[in-house]
Amino acid sequence: MTDETATLSEREIEVLKLVATGASNQEIARALVISPNTVKVHLRNIFEKLAVQSRTEATMEAVRRGWVTVDGAVPPPDDGSGPIEAPDAVVIPPLSLPRRPVARWQRVYMLVVAALIALAAVLPALTGDGPRAATTSLLTDAGRNGTRAEIRTQLPRWSGGAALPSPRSRLALVAGTQRLYAIGGETADGVTGQVSVYDLAENRWQPAADKPTAVSNVSGALIGDRIYVPGGMTADGKVTDALEAFDAQTGVWEHRAPLPAPRAAYALAALDDRLYLLGGWDGDAYRRELFVYDAAADAWSAATPLPEARGFAGAAAFDGVIYVAGGYDGERELADVIAYDPAAEGTGAEPWSPRAPMSQARAGLAMTALGPRLYVLGGESGEPYGEQYDIGTGAWSRFESPVDGAWRNLAAAAHGQSIYVVGGWAGDYLDINAAYEAVIRLLLPFGSKGE
Repeated sequence: MTDETATLSEREIEVLKLVATGASNQEIARALVISPNTVKVHLRNIFEKLAVQSRTEATMEAVRRGWVTVDGAVPPPDDGSGPIEAPDAVVIPPLSLPRRPVARWQRVYMLVVAALIALAAVLPALTGDGPRAATTSLLTDAGRNGTRAEIRTQLPRWSGGAALPSPRSRLALVAGTQRLYAIGGETADGVTGQVSVYDLAENRWQPAADKPTAVSNVSGALIGDRIYVPGGMTADGKVTDALEAFDAQTGVWEHRAPLPAPRAAYALAALDDRLYLLGGWDGDAYRRELFVYDAAADAWSAATPLPEARGFAGAAAFDGVIYVAGGYDGERELADVIAYDPAAEGTGAEPWSPRAPMSQARAGLAMTALGPRLYVLGGESGEPYGEQYDIGTGAWSRFESPVDGAWRNLAAAAHGQSIYVVGGWAGDYLDINAAYEAVIRLLLPFGSKGE
């Protein structure tokens, strides 16, 4: 592999070669036995790595670099629709080209390929593994190629702390009284139940009892002295309905009432001694249900669902309202922000209402609230930067990100005047532990009386 091709994975090069032939997303999916959504993800990565904006430009770049040769063909038309919604392209050979006879071996080859494609389309339906296999890549960072992004903690308001004991993504981060708890997630060795406790005063991590069920694609929330971690994806790729609670005082895990249905990659917020689990992936599809857990009663109930299904969204609660931002609906990443008012349940009023959207779509983001503001980081679909939402004015503004590149599946928690972010994926599993000083206190000097 040359230095130029090193920027693309083997799968991405396969996709790019098929794009150059004029194959549609559906045709590429059938040829490579992947889902059309996975093709879109590969196209987005190809466009980012080659610094192009369309299938046409990608084809021309592939020809320029000599990765593919187009024998008497022109590149597909470009309508500027971008990597996700790019139209199916058609490569049109010049009319002056002579028609060549198809050799017998070529006819046999095409018949064999057609039979394999048909078998690949039918086999998932026969085995019942079709939807799950088609979306597995969205639920794991394992095997993903990329160049590790630069970590920059020497930025205004940013500071770096002791690194995570093991780099990981898709984990939960929960703030306690004087500690942060990093729970579960995915490492280079697979899904883990590891619990790492960060002492804010001493700037060091120490281990705690492993979570009984190792999971990734999870979130956690604190109610009283217990940290609740619902659902998630297990090491064998299944979605679980388990709810496990960690007693921060005793260091012991407990099993609590299971979820009404398995969920992973959901959004989670705690409000008034209740957990609100929103959307997520159930093993076959993205969901819009809202499950509410009463910690005192150890019981789940259902509330008014999200306006639309989504996973990989962020959630945070402030002043009796839960805010949900971004996510992925199975076709596209989202920039919208919606608010849920639990007090509206049962009154006849609509509990969901829209808020100002983020400046870019985000999925796999981290979100938390501090004071009258919401903070989101990562999951970006474009330029890397964080955003903060002023709940009072309804306006978004940007702030710098400590990771100079696409950063996904990280975790965040607010403590004191700072936002702490750990882990994630940015070309590799990250061990980052960084703090953003969201609230700055100014000490104004006052002279003594008479001065």
